[in-house]
Amino acid sequence: MPLTNNVIIKLNEITTMVEDKSKLTESDVDEIKSIFQKLVENNERYDVDEIEFWFENEGSWSSRDSRIRIVNLSNYVQDKYQQTAHLRIISDDDCSCGN
Repeated sequence: MPLTNNVIIKLNEITTMVEDKSKLTESDVDEIKSIFQKLVENNERYDVDEIEFWFENEGSWSSRDSRIRIVNLSNYVQDKYQQTAHLRIISDDDCSCGN
């Protein structure tokens, strides 16, 4: 699945935001997680392999470790969101347990 324009815009934001592309700071990691979280909450879907390919070809990400870390973050956030989206919480009143 090709990346949508909205996803590409966010990847460009990450590229602009991160000052030292050879080593991500904890602040960078938190902000990157937040960006991917907002994407999935807005029903933007992305292929993790496409994100990896985008960062490899973007040009300013010479550190493979940083690229892999971002790809792993994108995968983590998407998987976490998909798992929690499938859960349905039932209130005590709807449990049909007779209480």
